[in-house]
Amino acid sequence: MSTHITVLALLTGLVTGALFRFLNIPIPAPPELPGVMGIVGIFVGYKLIEYFDVGVDLLEMLGA
Repeated sequence: MSTHITVLALLTGLVTGALFRFLNIPIPAPPELPGVMGIVGIFVGYKLIEYFDVGVDLLEMLGA
């Protein structure tokens, strides 16, 4: 993964978050640490399954 893309993503998030706060619009993400940790957990779980190369292709199972 490119560090350049990661930095741009972080900057985009910072600007978007600042804009939401400036306009007094609720953010479309959990505003509390437990909610943020839940999102981190989803990402880490996804990466663990990818790392161990296990999983099921639901579309194939459903015949789609």
